Amino acid sequence: MKLYQQLADHFSSLIRAGTLKPGERMPSVRATARERGISAATVIHAYELLEGGGLIETRPRSGFYVGAAQPAAPAPPRSSRPPTRSTHLDVSELVFEVLESLGDRSVVPFGSAFPDPTLFPLARLGALAGTAARTIDPWSTVQDLPAGSAELRRQIARRYQRSGAIVSPDEIIITSGALEALNLSLQALTRPGDVVAIESPAFYGCLQAVEALGLKAVEVPTHPVHGVELAELARVLDQHPVRVCWFMTNFQNPLGALMPDDSRRELVALLRARDIPLIEDDVYAELYFGERRPRAIKAFDTSGLVLSCGSFSKSLSPGYRIGWVAAGKFVRALGRRKLMSSLGSNIPAQNALALFLRGGGYDRYLGKLRRALQAGQQQLVRALQMHLSPGFRITQPAGGYFLWLEFSREVSAIDLHRRALEHGFSIAPGPMFSARRRFGSCLRLNYGHPWSAQSERAIRALGLLSRRRST
Repeated sequence: MKLYQQLADHFSSLIRAGTLKPGERMPSVRATARERGISAATVIHAYELLEGGGLIETRPRSGFYVGAAQPAAPAPPRSSRPPTRSTHLDVSELVFEVLESLGDRSVVPFGSAFPDPTLFPLARLGALAGTAARTIDPWSTVQDLPAGSAELRRQIARRYQRSGAIVSPDEIIITSGALEALNLSLQALTRPGDVVAIESPAFYGCLQAVEALGLKAVEVPTHPVHGVELAELARVLDQHPVRVCWFMTNFQNPLGALMPDDSRRELVALLRARDIPLIEDDVYAELYFGERRPRAIKAFDTSGLVLSCGSFSKSLSPGYRIGWVAAGKFVRALGRRKLMSSLGSNIPAQNALALFLRGGGYDRYLGKLRRALQAGQQQLVRALQMHLSPGFRITQPAGGYFLWLEFSREVSAIDLHRRALEHGFSIAPGPMFSARRRFGSCLRLNYGHPWSAQSERAIRALGLLSRRRST
């Protein structure tokens, strides 16, 4: 843990234990820095983290003070228990209805699929795009199709190495965002009528892809903290002719679940024994809040059955639409699919991103982004505890920018979605994440936007609306 995180955890423990009481003045920045032999900037950074979580507050010209007493953390949601039957899907209309409501910038975007775009280093990327365009090798615009920029693939391979996986640049195919990588993988591995094992709840893009290809989905119970329940997955594989699995092991959308390393190893072994490929949607891996990036599931894959799909859209720039798939033994089939679908992806944009990664700017930027997202989660959790009636359940993920909220069964998420828009904020209702439109009392909330007075008012309104729906 970094020094500022250690210091924040230390003071957080003192506050929660009652050693530092609500309203009491925090030790001064200067005195704390002197006593601990650290910089004042480190202390300020720790205090900012505590303030973002609602544990302390700043008083102008006076300093930092312990905030109001904190309520007990809500319980996490229950693990899903979907039916064991496979099913054809029909969720696109609901997904489109929700997504079409998110284009208004005046709406507080708790239902958004992206963090605040002002968090991204767009000016720096723009400058690098200019450099890349001026120095581009004309032949690269032809030779780098369809696999993509050789330098960008090398940089991505290096990042896999840092997370414990040995991935060759030749195994990587650059795509137009992760969604193309995921769809190409599914197309290459299945035929209409095949069965795909998915999480429950699942990313709506997964549901739409399965629906569009005429496939059948079988939902696997998924724990809100550690992800797919492997004993249940084994039963599903024994009962159904599953052709491929599509899972998210890092900060799963919508739950935020993070699969432990032992479970990753067990998952890969379970699928290897049955020769079943795994399409991994890994777009949130860089958005971890701890000291180390979670180990890539590719680190446990010795048979090339894992197709790891990533993207810069969630962590760097949605508009560049640059993703990739590390396709394992399926790289030739994926390369042909890429040729048939779009031939290649934007080479100048790839070159700009490669420059950013090679120069070290990406890691410096990611540190700031992670801190902003972690503070956003703390602020949202505090507001939910303050404004919602007791009894709700939430996840508090160790990364990403989504949490999952579960109300009592009397609350209709679809109704809340429509009423929320009337009150100037959006939410993502649970049924859009289910093959059978389950999770009718659940919401996905985005904490990737800076907290504001409008955010606070929106959560207060959510509390009022949910109470009305449950009476």
